[in-house]
Amino acid sequence: MSVALVTPPTELLTAHNLFRTTSLDEARDAVARVFCPHRLVTTSGTGVVRTVHNRVNLGHLSINYLDYGAEVEIDPGELSSFFLVQIPLAGGSSVTCGRTTVISSPEQASVPTPTEPLRMVWFDDSPHLLVHVSRVVAEERLRLLLGHGLIAPLRFDVGMDLTTSRARSWRQLLDIAVADADASGLTMHGFLRDQLEDLILTGLLMTHRHNYSDHLLRDLRPAAPRAIREAIALFEQTPEHTPTVTELAAAAGVSIRSLQVGFKQHIGMSPTEYLRDLRLQRVRDALQASSPDQSTIADLAYAWGFNHLGRFAQLYRKRFGELPSQTVRG
Repeated sequence: MSVALVTPPTELLTAHNLFRTTSLDEARDAVARVFCPHRLVTTSGTGVVRTVHNRVNLGHLSINYLDYGAEVEIDPGELSSFFLVQIPLAGGSSVTCGRTTVISSPEQASVPTPTEPLRMVWFDDSPHLLVHVSRVVAEERLRLLLGHGLIAPLRFDVGMDLTTSRARSWRQLLDIAVADADASGLTMHGFLRDQLEDLILTGLLMTHRHNYSDHLLRDLRPAAPRAIREAIALFEQTPEHTPTVTELAAAAGVSIRSLQVGFKQHIGMSPTEYLRDLRLQRVRDALQASSPDQSTIADLAYAWGFNHLGRFAQLYRKRFGELPSQTVRG
């Protein structure tokens, strides 16, 4: 009888390696420097690990690839100061946080509560993709989404179902960031990095259930036209720095959700869509003001955050009824 072979997942973020080691003690110490002190033992019969840790910073959060190369038991106690979204890329893990145990897999991530004891077993052949964000940053972003302060610490459900449509969309944001980081692309720099960080963190708070999820959907009032005008003015006044939706909401003095709903109601599009159209207009203005030998279309597209030229050309034609090359020739 033939047996189907499972192809192991490709190592991610290889250009951003922190360390590789076969020493369990070195692995424990190195991971502790990034996250927190913890107990680490291997249940492997050989006692050998082959640990790889790759990491890239994305604004206020980081994305990590961590593989111990063997089954390990991890006991950090309480994470205390940070949230850690843990996504097995293959295999899985058993995650016990407080009184809740989740068997995690590529379809079921885990998001432990920082203030409860955490114990884990990562199974053999189970590399993980980890999103690390401090509690201070996550709770401040939640406050901006709500438009008011928090009465209790943020607590996510420990298990995160990655098969829902909203979770799949959020997971794709991670794939975009990882792929671009592996290609030494543009999203690790400047406002593109800030925009992607904003989408990932806000998307996590809007996608995965927590103790404020119901509040995010209750009594939601759209931002007033005055706040929308202030946000648009900030867009227009800072062409050299594209503000994130979080920055726009703070400047307008409204919650992120109110700003998003207000844009839809008064402008007919989301802040992100408005931002995209503004960036397209900036490219068009530059093309109309320059000759082809002064700057290439690709240079301008990259400068304004469009790192996929085919997609950029499609958006440009949809917005202006012609390709960028036709604007130059015109």
